[in-house]
Amino acid sequence: MKVCVIGAGTMGNGIAHVFALKNFKVQLLDQNKDQLEKALLVIEANLNRQFKKELITQEEVAKALSNITTTVNVGDIESDTDLVVEAVSENFELKVSVLAKIVEVVSADTIIATNTSSISITKLAARLSYPERVIGMHFMNPVPLMVLVEVIRGYQTSQICCDKIVAISEKLDKKPILVNDYPGFVANRILMPMINEAIITLHEGVAGVEEIDEVMKLGMAHPMGPLQLADFIGLDVCKNILNVLYEGFGQSKYAPNPLLVNMVNAGQLGVKTGIGFYNWKNGGKNLEVSEKFLK
Repeated sequence: MKVCVIGAGTMGNGIAHVFALKNFKVQLLDQNKDQLEKALLVIEANLNRQFKKELITQEEVAKALSNITTTVNVGDIESDTDLVVEAVSENFELKVSVLAKIVEVVSADTIIATNTSSISITKLAARLSYPERVIGMHFMNPVPLMVLVEVIRGYQTSQICCDKIVAISEKLDKKPILVNDYPGFVANRILMPMINEAIITLHEGVAGVEEIDEVMKLGMAHPMGPLQLADFIGLDVCKNILNVLYEGFGQSKYAPNPLLVNMVNAGQLGVKTGIGFYNWKNGGKNLEVSEKFLK
């Protein structure tokens, strides 16, 4: 089975990794050649990490790497590709632009999946040909480790398309959960308000960053606290998803907290910039939330 993954960032290289490891033929497409080269190095390093943990064999590492080819040109996508998984930035117009070009290249039977974490599948599909074969395939980060795939059915998505994506997800040793297309789907509709509430709690001076995270870890058995998780997700991503929820439901409880907005505007986005609620340049030990933004 042939799969084309669009976007070679963190999610894209993780998605390519899991497909290649399960012996799918994978084309990884990104307009940035350097990003493609970086992605291949990351995939190889992650596969070798799995080998060292005795989760896979050296032969499986080599086979997975041989299953991946790269390209910077949409025109190079093979017309008989069975599945396209788009994993570009969380921007509606960008996704529409990319997928509209893809639809013109692949066959009328190719399933078009988007890894969006919040954008409406129905709205996206309405801008594309063959909306019945457009579906959400929301992988969790880090993709090789996380079992869940949130499969989002758009208003026009066919049952055949849903069934195929569920079956493909199971071949990846993932657990597909089928949900309907409403803002935030299930995962982020529940997760993001919790993260936002943790930020509100910090903003109001109820407790500090480490204290809030420790309460949730020790009291609620969460593997990491909500503020640390926000840093890993990216504070800009959290803000964008909250805005989608706020616009979709029109309820103030979904509005991003002003502290989150200020941190995003300041470029303190979490792990990817080195500073968020924690200072990741110093091993995540020192806190970097400016006191002047706290009540």
